[in-house]
Amino acid sequence: MYTRVKLFAAVLFTLSVLPAFNKPKHVVNKQAEISTVIAKRAVDFLNSIGANSAISTRSETLEKTTQAINYTGIRWLRTGYEGDIPVQDLVTLHNNCGVKFSYGLLSGGTDIPRLLAGGRQLAASNCLLAFEGPNEPNNWGITYKGESGGKNVSWLPVARLQHDLYTSVKADDILKSYPVFSLSENGAETDNAGLQYLAIPGNAHCLMPAGTRFADYANCHNYITHPSWKGLHDNQTWIAASPGADTRVDGLYGNYGKTWGKKFAGYSDNALQNLPRVTTETGLTIGDGVTEEEHARLLVNMYLAQFARGWSYTAVYLLRDRSDEQGNQQFGFYTKDYKARKAAVYLHNLTTILADNAAIKNAGSLQYAIPAQPSTVHDLLLQKSNGSYALIVWGERLNGSDDVQIKFGNNQDQINVYDITKGVTPVQQLHNARQVTLVITNSAYIIEIK
Repeated sequence: MYTRVKLFAAVLFTLSVLPAFNKPKHVVNKQAEISTVIAKRAVDFLNSIGANSAISTRSETLEKTTQAINYTGIRWLRTGYEGDIPVQDLVTLHNNCGVKFSYGLLSGGTDIPRLLAGGRQLAASNCLLAFEGPNEPNNWGITYKGESGGKNVSWLPVARLQHDLYTSVKADDILKSYPVFSLSENGAETDNAGLQYLAIPGNAHCLMPAGTRFADYANCHNYITHPSWKGLHDNQTWIAASPGADTRVDGLYGNYGKTWGKKFAGYSDNALQNLPRVTTETGLTIGDGVTEEEHARLLVNMYLAQFARGWSYTAVYLLRDRSDEQGNQQFGFYTKDYKARKAAVYLHNLTTILADNAAIKNAGSLQYAIPAQPSTVHDLLLQKSNGSYALIVWGERLNGSDDVQIKFGNNQDQINVYDITKGVTPVQQLHNARQVTLVITNSAYIIEIK
């Protein structure tokens, strides 16, 4: 783990809209070499797209934040009472663009009653999504009920704070249906408080008792790049999104499998695959070999990889670069002057092409195959509420390209192919076709099937 000097904003979700974590089912027709793939709902993917923002503080303005959200199509923001962001500003932003919020104890905050009071106001305006525990206690530390915790001292006060937050939310008649995200960077525990679990199982031998409940969802800051994995690589975002021990960044395994600090045991590899999980920070900076173009493509790929690999919600750090601190001027979709970077443009293209606000009850299926699919080419099948399918195929090859064929089980009446780096109109249209051929490098295509 590496120290990042920044303050954060947090974000929330109702259990009723959280998408399933299971990977798409592929039922293979061996004779035809075609799979029947069960789609995921397009609205669930769109709802997963989030960011960190100070919204109307730290030199950010409500007007400009509204414009940025409306343009990019971001559906949720991570925030909290830290920074004294007025709750009414959150409500106004929701009314202007429909965005919702996770609401958390960020950067040393411990005032649970204040957090719940703000949460009730958000719930009354239908813009509360979830609560979040402490932000990176390894960097910020806390003092709770007179005891210091986190950093290099005991993490028992952090565990008690997280447990009290969970039990307070679930005991509140208004808020009990909202999920609680765990704290971030629990892998830094100095003592085995048990924060590597959502609920401590029996015989875990933790300092907190068995049965202690902390959260409904694991919470990670699995940044795309990491000091232990320098440079850019094939499958950069796919590997960062892995829930297992094969990830090369500070991911789910290092916080909930075997803690990266003291190596306390947590969930097994098998259990991690289906552990409910969210990311409240991820991203990468421009510079040190990363161009604005690469930054843009990687951020879009990251949202796709995260959702495809089981993360319900993902928040990029940052919506807009910081203007009030050093070191965080190259993360954002927007510069500190609100100039849209290519990442904002490509995300706008993605969310515009996929635009959907309703949810079908049960997604359907589509028969297709990608013969000899390269290891750096990935696919995600979505279905919109109007019944049309959006097959997203993206590449994560650092150098070179792949000629890829997508073959369908039946002739398709109309196929529209979009390149998210080119705009929101099709770059290819096919009729009564059974195959699409693409040259894929390190960005995403959307194949719309009507």
